[in-house]
Amino acid sequence: MSHSTSTAILGIDLGTTNSEVAILHNGRIEVVEVSPGERRLPSCVGLADDGSTLIGNSARNQLALHPERTIHSVKRHMGKEVDLTLGDQHYSPQEISAMILRRLKEIAEQQSGERYQRAVITVPAFFSDAQRQATREAGEIAGLSVERIINEPTAAAVAYEGEHSEPLTILVYDLGGGTFDVSVVRIEQQVVEVLASHGNNQLGGDDFDQLIAEMLMDHLQQEHEVDITESLQAMARIRDAAERTKLALSDSPYYTVEEENLIQHKGRSIHLSLELSRDDYEQAISSLINETMQAIHTALDGANLSVAELDRVLLVGGSTRTPLIQQRIKKELGIDPRFDIDPDLCVAQGAATQGALINGDEVGTVLVDITPYTFGTSVIGFHNGRDYPHCFSPIIPKNSPIPVTRSEAYYTSYDGQDAVNVTVYQGEDPDALNNSEIGRYLVEELQDRPSGSAIIITFALDINGILHVTTREKETGREEELVIDNAIGRLDEDKMVEARARIEQLFSDDEESQLEDESAADGIDSQIKEAQQQIKLARERMGALNETDQEDLIEIIEAIQDGIDQAEEKAIHSAVEELQEFFHYIE
Repeated sequence: MSHSTSTAILGIDLGTTNSEVAILHNGRIEVVEVSPGERRLPSCVGLADDGSTLIGNSARNQLALHPERTIHSVKRHMGKEVDLTLGDQHYSPQEISAMILRRLKEIAEQQSGERYQRAVITVPAFFSDAQRQATREAGEIAGLSVERIINEPTAAAVAYEGEHSEPLTILVYDLGGGTFDVSVVRIEQQVVEVLASHGNNQLGGDDFDQLIAEMLMDHLQQEHEVDITESLQAMARIRDAAERTKLALSDSPYYTVEEENLIQHKGRSIHLSLELSRDDYEQAISSLINETMQAIHTALDGANLSVAELDRVLLVGGSTRTPLIQQRIKKELGIDPRFDIDPDLCVAQGAATQGALINGDEVGTVLVDITPYTFGTSVIGFHNGRDYPHCFSPIIPKNSPIPVTRSEAYYTSYDGQDAVNVTVYQGEDPDALNNSEIGRYLVEELQDRPSGSAIIITFALDINGILHVTTREKETGREEELVIDNAIGRLDEDKMVEARARIEQLFSDDEESQLEDESAADGIDSQIKEAQQQIKLARERMGALNETDQEDLIEIIEAIQDGIDQAEEKAIHSAVEELQEFFHYIE
């Protein structure tokens, strides 16, 4: 395929763990897929068995087996005079980074059919001049004219708020794989200024992985009296397992690490099997999170601003998916952090937006599908100074990009508890009863266990607004499921039904004189059609009702259906009126 040379400017987020490239396409910024369904390219470079160069997933996949000929987290070495060994070759950090940049450039060209010669590349706000120069050199080695090196928080602010005309003061909390920084940013009329930054270029998700790895190694030492640090392959597998655990515990309260045939010790094969909880993980990383909270206040002090003067808090970097981080930021600042644009991708989007502005191109806003409400359940807790049985426990926070799946662990409240009533709410109030109930069901025949036995509740919200609620008894694996259709539109559904009925009535009144002249058969056909529509609307609202009301509604629907089957006008009319009275009572 021939490629024409594009004047467009690539936006590249050269990350510690993953890197992304974004382009301007049909007036909008798109992060390019590096493989089907995946927009993140692992920042790994390796040598294959035949001596060929591996970049991205292929290099990442061989890291556990051949760590001696795989390089990762090169960003931590940028600006340093170090040699990185790849097989029998030695490279500078700029050269390894250039390989990643060159691969991103090729991917963008393959996807778009254009050739790119220019790029905007992002760096952490606290990167030194040496680190920035090394990044520029990497771009030039990759065959790119680097139009600008911009700060990652600047790029994130542009991605989120590029269309806003009113002045905004934004705190950007950026925790990636290998670096952390928090920046206070002022954005006004598409001009973005970093007022202050603070961070640590040796702190990130890699350190979270290391803490989990240490827990796994401690377990192996205690359980099998084996020290695996002498085996490069075993250590690489442990690091890989640690990263998988970190990702899993962002969405689930428990994760079991399984690594068979990890290492040979005293003539026998050692297997790793260990269940870790989110509580274990959060306890391990709490000191690192504390450091990032202190950095927030250092940055605010540097900008001479108070918390009250912040308009937004933006989350950037994949490690911000850790629920504890979101909870701590909200507690520290009293502001719900925004993560409605993928935290892994927003920096590349902002870089490409900046490139388009440099080029004089018109750019539309970034479009994402998010949930406009928080979804959760009710639990026994402490509210307004007293024990309260209807505390709202969020599971999927408001503004989460969809599709999304999240799980939380809850615990039985007394010995021998054999049933749990799961009620699903939508809203933001800490009192669940002040939110909208959209479904409920009873989980029965629980195992006879002491109080505190874990029940895992999983919410999975798909792109069509269908919410799947799954309850699993942790000890037995027994599951119950509830499907709630149109969960996102639930708050407006009552008004929609009412409006449809009003419009139908208006049209019925206007057409009454015409209908008098039509045949009786036409009249019953119209009535059946309307009754069928009422049944459809009633079924859509079924999930929002309690069990008793659902039973009453089913009886009314059956009465309408009987009237339709028998083509009895009076029976249909009577049952539809009963349906309308039922919903009037419910409302």
